[in-house]
Amino acid sequence: MKRPSKHGAANERAARRRPATAGTKRLKTTNGVSRRQSARSARARDARPATTQRQTVSLALVQFAPRKGDVRANFERIEQVFAALRHDKEGFPAVVVFPEASLSGYFVEGGVAEVALPAATVSQRLNRAASAALGASHEPFDVVLGFYEDDRGKLYNSALYATLGSTPALRHVHRKLFLPTYGVFDEERFVSRGRTIEAFDTRHGRVAILICEDACHAVSVTIAALRGAQIVYIPSASPGRGLEDVEPANVRMWRDIMRVAAAEHGIFMVYAGLVGFEGGKGFTGASRLMGPFGDLRVEAPFDGAAIVRTTISLADVNIARAALPALGDLESNLSEITAMFDKEVANRPSGAPSSRTRP
Repeated sequence: MKRPSKHGAANERAARRRPATAGTKRLKTTNGVSRRQSARSARARDARPATTQRQTVSLALVQFAPRKGDVRANFERIEQVFAALRHDKEGFPAVVVFPEASLSGYFVEGGVAEVALPAATVSQRLNRAASAALGASHEPFDVVLGFYEDDRGKLYNSALYATLGSTPALRHVHRKLFLPTYGVFDEERFVSRGRTIEAFDTRHGRVAILICEDACHAVSVTIAALRGAQIVYIPSASPGRGLEDVEPANVRMWRDIMRVAAAEHGIFMVYAGLVGFEGGKGFTGASRLMGPFGDLRVEAPFDGAAIVRTTISLADVNIARAALPALGDLESNLSEITAMFDKEVANRPSGAPSSRTRP
């Protein structure tokens, strides 16, 4: 796929018309996951080397169909992804991003308790998978992965950020705040709600994680940006809904949400989507990277497993925020906006729903 070199609407429309094949190469791996190679952005290639931090970040966005309810098999699939990336001519990525509920599938509902794991256990098993695929002395890399979490009997829809290698570390766990419980969704019956959005430092920039519907609420991205995030990672499991032109309506909705949020906050948004079918519901992958100008850098097809490679320059964040200082304007009015939120909270009925434990 040839990515738009600038952030004009015409370029983005052109990129959308050829999401699957133009300017790309599809490679088959041992587990049937195909990898899509994309040209690196001109800005990333031309960025000057950083003196105090790594300015460029190589990313791999993985979309695949987990085997429903089979945690062991899905760890094996992840190991196969690592092995495939080992032979990538672009080199192994700095950060590998997986979708929401990658270890079990999304619609496990009352079976959440059987597939949920502590975050530390997931991090350890990911490190073992990396060692098995790459060898014990492999270079460290980071991973973002969605999973159902068991925190001492309390269940969450979570995503972790971990460093894998000789000195592995669990960097952060985000718990989904906005639990859809409407239409085909029933999350709040089975998992507890997260309570915070945090930004945290990594070797590859300051980042935040939002899970699926979290990112549909503009305030979530605003909080992440105000807390210093340069990149927002979005593990997602989005079932196809409606049809617009030749793609599901939710694919276009996500593209629009990400474009506006990225441009408003001058932030990279990295989306990894589940694919496959569960209970007759089909997930639309369309994993993508949106640049801080609101420019679509790369996008995977919505209807199949794929690994998308791209490289970004964190210097683009400062350039975008200087060109459109909307985040700075927001910071200037933050006390007034906070007062308005406080007033709304005071005017609403008290008594939030309690957290759920194992069903």
